[in-house]
Amino acid sequence: MSVPPSTSRPDRLPHERGFHVSWDQLHRDARALAWRLQDKAPQGGGEWRAVVAITRGGMVPAMIVARELDIRTIDTISVKSYRKGEQGELQVLKAPDAGMMGDGEGVLIVDDLVDSGRTLELVRKLYPRAHFATVYAKPKGQPMTQTYITEVSQDTWIFFPWDLALQYVEPYRGSD
Repeated sequence: MSVPPSTSRPDRLPHERGFHVSWDQLHRDARALAWRLQDKAPQGGGEWRAVVAITRGGMVPAMIVARELDIRTIDTISVKSYRKGEQGELQVLKAPDAGMMGDGEGVLIVDDLVDSGRTLELVRKLYPRAHFATVYAKPKGQPMTQTYITEVSQDTWIFFPWDLALQYVEPYRGSD
């Protein structure tokens, strides 16, 4: 997850520098991620042992990837990096099953977005042989993911469907 820039230009509204992702788009992009991952399984086309979602944002894409690739073992890792909108010290709140994980060999770790790369860097240190995949990637975080679908600029705020509600919005340029 990324936090909207606090020093944004006052003449631009959040949706003007944002990338809005609908449920349909997220589903299509997560399926595309699964298609890319099917030939990247360990041992030259073998099977993934498990999918681990980085919570909370990685849960929906991980579920879709697991379904598409017929992976039945699914777990989560919860890493907290934001406190009241500010990035802080990374903290693992919940780790996946240690016996299943080992060093990560054969495990697919999925998140919705890699932004700065800090979260994936921490998880990569814990499970260096896992494969890291995200649906969306920003330039600073790209080196931390091995597979992703869509690159977005570093200053783009991604609005995920779970962060939005359908409602009427006044035109931002006004109407006569």
